[in-house]
Amino acid sequence: MLEKLKAAEEKYLKIEEDLASPDAFSNQESFAALMKEYKNLTPIIEKFREYTKAISDNEEAKIILEESHDADLKELAAEEYKETKLAAEQLYEELKILLLPRDPNDEKNVIVEIRSGAGGEEAALFAAVLYRMYTMYAEAKGFRTSVMTSNETELGGFREISFTVEGDGAYSRFKFESGVHRVQRVPETESQGRIQTSTATVAVLPEVEEVEIEINPADITIESCKSSGAGGQHVNKTESAVRLTHKPTGIVIECQEERSQFKNKDKAMKMLRAKLYDMKQTEQNEKIASDRRSQVGTGDRSERIRTYNYPQGRITDHRISLTLHSLESFLNGNIDDMIDALLTADTAEKLKENSF
Repeated sequence: MLEKLKAAEEKYLKIEEDLASPDAFSNQESFAALMKEYKNLTPIIEKFREYTKAISDNEEAKIILEESHDADLKELAAEEYKETKLAAEQLYEELKILLLPRDPNDEKNVIVEIRSGAGGEEAALFAAVLYRMYTMYAEAKGFRTSVMTSNETELGGFREISFTVEGDGAYSRFKFESGVHRVQRVPETESQGRIQTSTATVAVLPEVEEVEIEINPADITIESCKSSGAGGQHVNKTESAVRLTHKPTGIVIECQEERSQFKNKDKAMKMLRAKLYDMKQTEQNEKIASDRRSQVGTGDRSERIRTYNYPQGRITDHRISLTLHSLESFLNGNIDDMIDALLTADTAEKLKENSF
């Protein structure tokens, strides 16, 4: 591991030198790539320098302990030796985490799809609760959200809704939300006060650029149509909605949130690229041996990942067996504790797979 770190520091110094060059700004694309790599390496190198200083201080304290005849100096050196040894051990563990392979999608924007599952109208209402929870969380993190397409019910639920979340690290905070979310509560549509179990599925897709996924225009059928929905001033008046069909995969995407057909087409293409990229990633993941998969979850849409129990005011994530008794706060977007726990569990699994 130390050899890797020394090589990384040499690379870091070379990038610093390149960025300081008068020619650095001549190629904006190259400059942006260097800055990104520099940014990614900085926390690793800073931690490595802290580690080497702790090792150096520890060795100096050891020499004083072994060679000095001054009792007071030896006492101070003993304390210094103990402190620097503990610091070096802690920094070494932190470096192991920093050196884990980075998810290339972590810094990307995301597209989130929520669909009502089992439970009829109650499932659609729960889908709306999840949408509200995620948008409140995104706002608290400083991310921007924008609805791509939605299918609303008369009671204010969603049969389905897709929206983008834009901001640095958006995918890293949302990526473990894919799967089946289950709710246990007395439905608003239930007069007898009986608890019902309903579900909604969430899919989190990293937003991808055109260069990452090539789409043959001949493979796409684009149709314009009138918007549809629960009602509203602008519904069904103009043919601004877009239905896009990708013939090789059969993927169909409809987008009607914008009044401009051009903007709806642009959003639909973003969604198609994300879905094709997701399919490609899923195929790659299937090639990974099952015993090397993260135990936090595979991201399978059919995997039940979480239960929201209203009568007991709790949320349970089944992948890491974590229960939080703060349902109201959680549904108001305060979900960082759960996400941090999922990230910690994922890191622990990766550490098992990577020997240093």
